[in-house]
Amino acid sequence: MIMVEQIIGNAKDAQWANTLNGYELDQLHLEQWEAPKNRIRKKSKKGLEIAISLPRDQQLKNNDILYIDEDNRIVVVTDISLKDVMVIRLDQFDDKDDWTKLVFQLGHALGNQHWPAIFKDNVVYVPFYVDRKIMSSVIRTHAFEGISFDFASGDEIAPLLDPSEMRLLFAGAEASTHDHSHGHHHD
Repeated sequence: MIMVEQIIGNAKDAQWANTLNGYELDQLHLEQWEAPKNRIRKKSKKGLEIAISLPRDQQLKNNDILYIDEDNRIVVVTDISLKDVMVIRLDQFDDKDDWTKLVFQLGHALGNQHWPAIFKDNVVYVPFYVDRKIMSSVIRTHAFEGISFDFASGDEIAPLLDPSEMRLLFAGAEASTHDHSHGHHHD
């Protein structure tokens, strides 16, 4: 088993691209819910057993270099599949009450769908759970004034987030769907 306690670099960085020229690439595929974890044990595509134990303030990114075997000219890099993210931008309001009302109503709408969200710099990030049309419809149905929204790839959003925000946004996304037999109705 190969123990990884630090990220060596990123294969997409120019310096590493040149250094790794001629190496055989082995990928450690991580699903969206696995990527934010600091501790994980998994086999690479070529069968190497990899155990990762990173400090809490570090997060894995796509193409991170985990291991280099110079004798056999093999490099193990991450292959991370992050889903799209709904990006909701909130306008600034002169009236604090209008701002509070919008944030409260938006939080209620997202919570009613059981969609977790991250709020950062007047932007709300919501992990992609269902069809894009359905997520868009939920937001349009409420006719919120003072917001705009679109979708972005998880790879675009990940660098904007710290490790704890990454865990909140991506780690629970696969397990977010559940039945609605918990005693209340949704509008």
